[in-house]
Amino acid sequence: MTPELKALLDRLYGDFNYPDSATDPIQIVRRYQRDDDREVVGLVAASLAFGRVASVLQSIERVLAVMGPGPAAYVRRFDARRDGPAFAGIVHRWTREADIVALLWLARQMIDRAGSVEGFFIGGYDAAAEDVEGALDSFSARAVALDLKAAYGRVPRQPGVCYFFPRPSKGSGCKRLNLFLRWMVRRDALDLGVWRRVSPAKLIVPLDTHVIRVGRCLRLTNYTSPGWRMARDITASLRRLDPDDPVKYDYALCHLGMMNACGFNRAQADSQCPLRGLCRPRVRARRRRAR
Repeated sequence: MTPELKALLDRLYGDFNYPDSATDPIQIVRRYQRDDDREVVGLVAASLAFGRVASVLQSIERVLAVMGPGPAAYVRRFDARRDGPAFAGIVHRWTREADIVALLWLARQMIDRAGSVEGFFIGGYDAAAEDVEGALDSFSARAVALDLKAAYGRVPRQPGVCYFFPRPSKGSGCKRLNLFLRWMVRRDALDLGVWRRVSPAKLIVPLDTHVIRVGRCLRLTNYTSPGWRMARDITASLRRLDPDDPVKYDYALCHLGMMNACGFNRAQADSQCPLRGLCRPRVRARRRRAR
């Protein structure tokens, strides 16, 4: 990692470090002022953060409309059998209404047992560990071991709610859970800093297609297949730039990719990239026309 790369990434971070720098689900979470509301809304919003941004925002808003102005209070008194029918017809891609009900029911059980979602997460957190890998694995395993029958009736062999709780030990990059942790743990103009017991130094970058593309272009990873190993590898590279807060660069890298400025494996190469000169875009070879 060169000083030039750090300087450019720090400048890019500064360019994006304000609340309305880009359309993002965190803007919905920020509407709420109470920490307990932000925690609950953050879990819902991050869980649904897959697919087109417009569709993601619409799905989050539909769920929150049912939950009302006090989402944390709603979850604390949530009864899956009594309140579940209110979510009828709310789907997001392959996620069905029963999966959303199950997510809220699991959140209710976490809060009942540990006082908050953070408290439940801390049950598997080791402050001496290198990162949150073990804590995430424990969090997801313990979450899906809670009661699901009230949400599903007859619990499916592979309940859809399990998609919200992937595990590093299974190779998943855990993008949406790492996004949730970024929002909850980090504190700046963008991230909310609701949680106080997890160190930002332990976070792992939320691995999406944009971070993968920019990460490979910047040689932040040697891995070519997405998954937990790639997420840790990119984070390790960023940790060399900022050991205390490596994931601070995530938002800027992600939205740099969303703006199509990164030219990795594209004909445009680095012509539109603000990191031009330090990135190494692999240009896709053009097919020759058959004669």
